[in-house]
Amino acid sequence: MSETQADGPIDTHTIDDVDTNDLLESSETEEINNVNVECDEDKSTEESILGNVFDTPKDAYTFYNDYAFLHGFGIRIHHKYKNKTTNEPYRRIYVCNKEGFKRLNDNTSSGNKKKRRRDVRIGCKAMLRISKQKDEKWFVDMFNDTHNHDLSMTPTKVMKHRSHGKFHRSMECKSIIVELNQAGLKSCQIKKAINAMKTSDEVDVTSKQCVDVLSEQRKQYRGKEFYGLIKHFQDKSLTNNDHYFVMDVCDDGCPRNMFLADGRSREAYTKFGDVVVFDVTYMTNKYKMSFAPFVRVNQHGQSILFGRALLENEKEETFEWLFENFLKCMFGKFPKASITDQDKAMGNAIKKVFPQTRHRFCAWHIKKHESEHLRPFVARYSDFQESYRDYVNSDTIEEFETKFEVICGKYQLENNCWISEMFNQRIHWAKPFLKDIFLAGMTTSGRSESINSFLMDFTMLNAFVLQYDKAVESRRATEEDEDFKTMNSRAVLSSVHPIEAKAGECYTRNVFEIFKKEWIEATSNLTHETENPKAFGNSSQGSSMGISQVDLMAQFSVRDPSGSTKTKGRPKNASRIKSSLEVPKKRTCSYCQGLGHYASSCSKRKADESLQEKD
Repeated sequence: MSETQADGPIDTHTIDDVDTNDLLESSETEEINNVNVECDEDKSTEESILGNVFDTPKDAYTFYNDYAFLHGFGIRIHHKYKNKTTNEPYRRIYVCNKEGFKRLNDNTSSGNKKKRRRDVRIGCKAMLRISKQKDEKWFVDMFNDTHNHDLSMTPTKVMKHRSHGKFHRSMECKSIIVELNQAGLKSCQIKKAINAMKTSDEVDVTSKQCVDVLSEQRKQYRGKEFYGLIKHFQDKSLTNNDHYFVMDVCDDGCPRNMFLADGRSREAYTKFGDVVVFDVTYMTNKYKMSFAPFVRVNQHGQSILFGRALLENEKEETFEWLFENFLKCMFGKFPKASITDQDKAMGNAIKKVFPQTRHRFCAWHIKKHESEHLRPFVARYSDFQESYRDYVNSDTIEEFETKFEVICGKYQLENNCWISEMFNQRIHWAKPFLKDIFLAGMTTSGRSESINSFLMDFTMLNAFVLQYDKAVESRRATEEDEDFKTMNSRAVLSSVHPIEAKAGECYTRNVFEIFKKEWIEATSNLTHETENPKAFGNSSQGSSMGISQVDLMAQFSVRDPSGSTKTKGRPKNASRIKSSLEVPKKRTCSYCQGLGHYASSCSKRKADESLQEKD
């Protein structure tokens, strides 16, 4: 579809009489104007269509499309003509969907040959033209019903023409597409859902049609996204007095940063705000604003969200603004610990705004950097990997620092290498320096990234925020489910010990399962260690009468077997007595009841059968 405007101010865009030679500045239009309309077999049809009057171009399109459906072809809009001075439309042309020819340019801008689809347009001349009168009505001033192709006379095939697929354009279908998109479904998933719900009389909706509907809906928010975003937050504040929203605006009125937290998130922070995971890993494709959620785990080990921000950049002053507003939102309560990546700007902002907070680096990011920076040393020294692991897994601060000095001298580490830089920041990641910090079982910023992955396909800010709200609602519904299951069930204990029973009463389902696993492991190890001193004492009573069991336990140790077995299962030369199940069954003949053979090889049976044959 294209639009053409007249070159100068003319008055012919309002028409009293039919005139096929109006001033049109399009070569395609001149070609159409010079077409001699041939009389078909049913000349009365042409006469009945010419001169028809419609209130709007849409009414004319509907009329011609219905006509095309009855006659077995589809249509499309060919041209819209407007007056260049007034920009008012005065003419439209609708053509058969096989009008014209496909462009023959096969090469893309990169120089690679583009695969061509099958040709659809074959130069059909069928068309209908409408023009505007002075009374603002539209009438048919040209009509051609001559086609150069076969028509689709089967209704099911005619419906497959694009102009006849109306269901995806209906208000009912459009609203469903928009709602499913807001629920997080992709176009291919929306297509399947709608096609499963529609009646068999309608043509299946395609993914492309779903994309077109959503694109049309997004045009309504073009240039108004931030306005709609602010209105969305303001509406939430009207229904929730505890809703917190703040925005940082540039001098020209453009928003730079914004932070939001609802009442339930703020309440959750009062209970679980001792540890906060913060990460900036997601950027919307359109405005390139970073998405930054504040996350933690709840009593069920599930992710909960304290708030979220959209940031213009990742500079230190931006993080300071965010953390200051986060602190205001959360009643001035500092988190005792935070987990982030190794971003310097973020770390400096945490020192300034949260000076009392212990800052831990994300273990996953450190592992990722290790594989890159340790590769040269591993290639140069065969034992470097083992020495480095031994250094990282040190139990005490003294041991950690001593082993670092050892590997520095042994492998000639430079002061500015990554390993040395990480040693200088050891209080943020090394195990001996983090033993006194409660981190709720979290060591990485993966909790934030799991939220980010849920929002990857939403580039429009309004859709992005709505999707985030749905993510929060979903996680809160899951939390309520776990609360219900914990309250309405009893823990299954593995022992009769009162400690495990008390834990079953106090802990949630998921946390108790973690405790139970550790409890079983601890009790089994204790039982094993207790039995070993007893066995050792019974076998050497004469020589160890003066030694207590406490002393024996300190001296006794358990190790793996000295060598691995070459075969699986029990050895063939084992001396123990076999059970009745292990003793191989002896073969018994069902014919003579003899041992050592079956009836198929029984010599007595064969002899008897040969005697019978002779008789």
